[in-house]
Formats: sequence, structure tokens, C-alpha cells
Amino acid sequence: MADVLLFHHALGLTPGVETFAELLRAAGHDVRTPDLFEGRLFDDIDAGVAHASEIGFGTIMRRGAEAAEGTPPGAVYIGFSLGVVSAQRLAQTTPGAGGAVLVSACLPVSEFGEEWPEGVPVRVVATEADPFFVDEGDIDAARQLVDASPDAELVLLPGSAHLFADPGHESYDAEAAGVLTDHVLALLAQVDAAAGRG
Repeated sequence: MADVLLFHHALGLTPGVETFAELLRAAGHDVRTPDLFEGRLFDDIDAGVAHASEIGFGTIMRRGAEAAEGTPPGAVYIGFSLGVVSAQRLAQTTPGAGGAVLVSACLPVSEFGEEWPEGVPVRVVATEADPFFVDEGDIDAARQLVDASPDAELVLLPGSAHLFADPGHESYDAEAAGVLTDHVLALLAQVDAAAGRG
């Protein structure tokens, strides 16, 4: 059983995010879903991003770090879109992190350190034509991460949906979400095996 922190996207901690967390719990993992927006929910991505800008990305990262306090060594950090900021930062900077899954976003490794930590598996999963992921440079950051770290993998799925894994959103893609779930469960099994729990 892996310990997982799952960070929500720009719409907030939606029922769809909780549904994804339940899939992982059903597989036997301990999953927490911090609410970085403190209860606020949004109907569209632009409104959510505007809210994040208003409260400040520094505040969001601080809330993510506070949510991670007391997390056992070997935890896996998963982020959807905006939540990748917290997930990637924690995976890169927490000694003994177990791994990370970055969904629909990826920041340059240089944002949080000189290199991706050795031995920490990370998968970046996105749709191949997602305008947020492709046009805003995330795909370039992901490719650089994969080129620089043997522990990194980039998974590009067919389509252009950004919030493809949230069943409550109009861009939900059941097939893509299923592939993501398989990759997440495989990484969690890898982390468990490395920790002697497999």
C-alpha cells in the first residue's frame, strides 16, 4: 500500500477528483486529497486559474506543503494540471519521496532544483494535442525531464482534452482516464515493490 497525496486541478477539489482518488483507495492505497482552494469550486479552467492568480501561486504551494506535513517517507505525489505545481515540487524536494505522476502539466525541473532526484520514478501523462500542455511549453519541459532522468516517462494519449480524467467535466475521456489509472497503479506497485511492500 502506497501513501498518496493527490492535488486537484484549477476547478478545485471536484467530485471527479475524489472519484479518481477512490479508484486508488479501492486498489488498497492510502490517498489524501488536499483542498488548495479551501472549498472554492469553479465551472471553467480560466476562472479557476484567475482565482489561483488572485490568491497567489506561492500561497498554493504553501498550502500544498502544509498538507504534506507528516506524510510518511516514500509517499507518491500526484497532480492534475494546476495541482502539478505542488506535486512536482514535493516530489523533487522531499527527501525519500516515492514517486510522482504529473497529469496534463509539467514544469521545468529547474523551478525546484538542479535535477530530478535519482531513483524517484515520475510519469507525465497528457493528451497529445492538449493546448494547455503543448502550447504553454509543458510538453517541452516533460521531454527535457525524460531526456535527463532514466526514472522519467512521458505518456501521450490520443486527443486534446485537458481534464480528461475528471468524470464530472465535459472533456472527460473514459478511455484516456483508464490508461492514466493503469499507469498510476503500475507506478504505485513499483514504489511498493521498491519499499519491500510488494
